Order: sequence, then C-alpha cells, then structure tokens
Amino acid sequence: MDMSAEQELLVSRHGSLGIIVLNRPKVLNSLSLAMVREMEKALDGFEAEPAVRAILMIGAGDRAFCAGGDIRALYDAGKAGDSLPETFWREEYLLDERISRFPKPVIAVMNGITMGGGVGLAAHASHRIVIERTKFAMPEAGIGFFPDVGASWLLTRTPGEFGTYIALTGVNCGPAETIRAGIADCFVPEADLEALKAALASLPENADAAAVTDTVRRFARDAAPTVESAALAVIDGCLAHDRMEEIVAALSAEGSDFALKTRDLLLGKSPTSLKVTLDLYRQGRRAASLRECLEREFAVTAGMIAGHDFYEGVRAAIIDKDRNPQWSPRTLDGVTAADVSAYFIPRHRPLFNPAG
Repeated sequence: MDMSAEQELLVSRHGSLGIIVLNRPKVLNSLSLAMVREMEKALDGFEAEPAVRAILMIGAGDRAFCAGGDIRALYDAGKAGDSLPETFWREEYLLDERISRFPKPVIAVMNGITMGGGVGLAAHASHRIVIERTKFAMPEAGIGFFPDVGASWLLTRTPGEFGTYIALTGVNCGPAETIRAGIADCFVPEADLEALKAALASLPENADAAAVTDTVRRFARDAAPTVESAALAVIDGCLAHDRMEEIVAALSAEGSDFALKTRDLLLGKSPTSLKVTLDLYRQGRRAASLRECLEREFAVTAGMIAGHDFYEGVRAAIIDKDRNPQWSPRTLDGVTAADVSAYFIPRHRPLFNPAG
C-alpha cells in the first residue's frame, strides 16, 4: 500500500499501525481537496483491514503538521464563482466528522504548525499528541473568515473563555496551551516519537483502544505552561461577554498590558468575522453534538465566500502581502445583529441527513 514520494498523501502500514503522512512540506502540508479524498480512501482501507489496530497521522518535514486549507485556491475559485469552496468545505467537514467517530483509534501527532484544516484533522482524533514544536492557532478572523472545522464544538468544551480567546485573537499556542484549549490530550517529546510508533506497530492483533491509550500514556510527559494565571483571569473575566463591544470595553477597563494587547489584537481583525465567530461559539457552547456545530459552520462558509472581508483579508495577507486589510464595515458598531444573522442562513444542501 506504499505510495511514491511525489504524492500529497503517503499511506503505509507498519505491523498493527496504519500511517498517513501529509506530504506537502513546501507549503506546510496545506490541505487540498485531493488530499481530503485520498485520506477518505486511506481510512476505508485501514477500517477494512483487521490487522490494523490504530492509525497515526503526521506531517512531512520539520515545520508543520498542516497549516490549513489551500486558501489561495479557495480565494481564486470564490472570485470566479466556482463550486470548489462549497465542495472542499463539504468534503473536509465530513472527513473531520468521520475521524471523530472512526471505529479504530486515530493518533494525530501535531508535529509543528497546526492551523485551520490541520486542526480539523488532528483535533477530532481519539488520541491527540503535541510535541515541543507544536504551534496551534486559529487565525481565520484575521483574513475575514472564522475558525471552523468543528472548532465551535472543540473550543467550547473546556471551562472558562480560553477557547473564545483563541478563536477571536488567533494567537499561537504552544504544547501546554494546546492541551488547555482541548485541542490535544498529551505531550510526547519529539525524541520519543519513533519509539512510540514502534510500540504501536507491535501491538498484538487483538489490541483494543485501551491498549493504544496505555501505549501512548507510557510516552506522555508534562508540558510546561507559558500563559500566566493572571492572563487567564483576564481572559475569563473580560471575554465572558456576549457582545464584541462589551468585550473590547472590558479589556480597556481592565487596563493591564495583557488586556490592552488583547484588545488591540481584536481591533485589527475583521469586525464581521469577530461578531460572527462570537455568535457561532456561543451557539456552539449550547450545542448537543459536533454534527450540529459543523452544520452551522458550513452555513456560515457560504456567507463568508459571498461577502467582502474574506477576499480582502486574503488579498492583504497572501496576495499583495501589505498586511493592511480594508474591512467593510470597518468597525464593530457597523456590523448589525441582522448582518450577523444573515451568515447563518443555509445556502446549500445540508452536510448531514436531518433524520440521521
């Protein structure tokens, strides 16, 4: 089942372990539609093979697990009125949901930058590992989009407002903070990854999920936190509000260096993206399932691709690289409740059968 190095996804089997390698290191293993489809095929094969007791996903190279979807391709297709964005997000979200309920353990090693679509692959796995080089972020509000791939479910399952903070600011998180956010389960030193792979590959043919968990735990170590408790108190206090204007005002009133830096970060994002994201995540907190959140996020993607700020954000960050997006509306008070609500109106057939 081995594939050549030219392919975007490398699929192999080592003993009891199926291995999927995202293989686009020159573009930080960014996720393409072809990769999504090849991963579905790989999962089909591993699910049908009784000797495979677990699957491990990892990124090629030493920089990234996966830095997200191919934003430039989505930008070009959206501009041209092509159906690629709808097709990509539909198939990507369905893959993410499949990973979340896959009948065999899926171990995701976030070996470097893990953002956007990479989070969708890794964070829905049953065993989620960070290493020293892990850099997790959801920076979509900075390009006029929103943190998707089920993040409105993932980042709202933990206490406090740390998930809200990550979603709105797009800050980079190291290993310990990725675990705190509920995106990962444990830290394994990079030097031990090969030994972990060997241990998983040597599992007996009757090994169950508990055996996989025990194997991973043998290699897990403590990760040192980098976010101070005082900052967490600011996050929980100031980001508990349900309106962006109130969050910004609370950060200004709190007045600490961290609060003011956070406020300034927010004010540089797309006002529309911030308000849509906050609404999405408050709904996510009340959601009953990942499917519900993905369905809601899928509806929002159509609104974003039909709007202004996504194209302006991508232009400023990726195309012209002037880092000076001209958002429309330019300020939070210019985005009305009706504007936000319009993003949640479904424009495509649903992801999931409502009866199922």
